[in-house]
Amino acid sequence: MTQSLHILDALFATIKAKASDDPKDSYTASLLAKAPELPARKVSEEAVEVLIEALNGDSAKLASESADLLYHLLVVWQAGGVQPDDVWAILAKRQGLSGHEEKASRTKTS
Repeated sequence: MTQSLHILDALFATIKAKASDDPKDSYTASLLAKAPELPARKVSEEAVEVLIEALNGDSAKLASESADLLYHLLVVWQAGGVQPDDVWAILAKRQGLSGHEEKASRTKTS
């Protein structure tokens, strides 16, 4: 798990560093220049592609599309001012709770 977190943290650092690059030269910068709309739409698109590959049962394509989804999600975090440690802390807090318990503990909003 440590290696996985390290890879995601390293990817986030790369995304953060590219935020100030020229959008003509950097795909990441081009996404961030059109935030939040474009990165959010890309997350949705990649999530659908993950869904398709999950249903198709092709694990190699599922892994590839999952990598794309994680990348685009990290771009959305950068655009929204979310740090990976914020998300890791929430996940750590939820560890040991059943999914039903965790959902029931959330504040209801109308």
